[in-house]
Amino acid sequence: MIRQFTPNWFAATMGTGILALALPQIPGMGHILTPVGEALWFFNIALFALFTVLYTARWLMFGHEARRIFGHNTVSMFIGTIPMGLATIINGCLAFGIARFGDAIVPVAHVLWWIDVAMSLACGVLIPYFMFTRHQHSLDAMTAVWLLPVVAAEVAGASGGLLAPHLADPQAQLIVLATSYVLWAYSVPVAFGILAILILRMALHKLPHEGMAASSWLALGPIGTGALGMLVLGGDAPQIMAQHGLGAVGETAQGIGVIAGLTLWGFGLWWLLLATLITIRYWRAGVPFNLGWWGYTFPLGVYTVATFRLGTTLNLVFFDVAGTVLTIALGAMWLLVGAKTVAGAWRGNLFVSPCIAATN
Repeated sequence: MIRQFTPNWFAATMGTGILALALPQIPGMGHILTPVGEALWFFNIALFALFTVLYTARWLMFGHEARRIFGHNTVSMFIGTIPMGLATIINGCLAFGIARFGDAIVPVAHVLWWIDVAMSLACGVLIPYFMFTRHQHSLDAMTAVWLLPVVAAEVAGASGGLLAPHLADPQAQLIVLATSYVLWAYSVPVAFGILAILILRMALHKLPHEGMAASSWLALGPIGTGALGMLVLGGDAPQIMAQHGLGAVGETAQGIGVIAGLTLWGFGLWWLLLATLITIRYWRAGVPFNLGWWGYTFPLGVYTVATFRLGTTLNLVFFDVAGTVLTIALGAMWLLVGAKTVAGAWRGNLFVSPCIAATN
């Protein structure tokens, strides 16, 4: 198990964490679903800790094989799932931890966030560097997994937007806010460049092979996170920037956040419908289960949370209803993928490291 353990498993913490955050946001159901979300958050912490121990053990016990990940075209992309999984736990500290443990958990979330930022910045530039110098890629073999190392930074940026208002020091608030905007810009333009190439690739070479069936949903991740980041950071900006004599800038940032969030949500709607049609086509043909199925969860989850945020910001019932429907779909998918993951882990057939197989 340890020798074959790969970062792909951290995608399960992403899906579990985003479901925990989405459930309490269903209008009128917070009092019922908040305890459920909190329980999922605690479960996700345990899951993340377990995977961290297993992956660390692999590096300690089989380091010569673990290093091969940096030369693998696909598995190396999943390194980005580690900081993204951590981000859901940090957000849970704010959504559930403050009510459970008090404000003492905020400094913990602050420290974890800077760790998350460092990991996101590193994998966001190092993995593309390896793509340019070590990997062998071709347009026909491209999939949306190229997005995974890049998107981690904007996920950290959106997380920083949630964290900033809870910090006591106004200077620390401004630093986190400014850093979060930089993280958004570090990620979103690159992700959208990849999306443009991905559309071309699918037009020229059609859909990826069935093992990558869930990858069509990954594109919804940077779109949904980009929208959420703009909405959250724009909501923070007036109060935080006003404390530093930048009130006009804060008001402008708020307006930009609303327009950008709404615009990106519209783009996400197009991709959501497209991914649904693609998924129906794949599932009709029969698709074997693999850990990539967790790609159905987190992208849908961040788009769902962005939908709820638009409902709160614009006070439009449509977004509340849409967010509720998306949350139900997210919960159903999490149950399906989670059950298949547990069954596959019990049988042991999910513990496969392509890095090793490629060199044997």
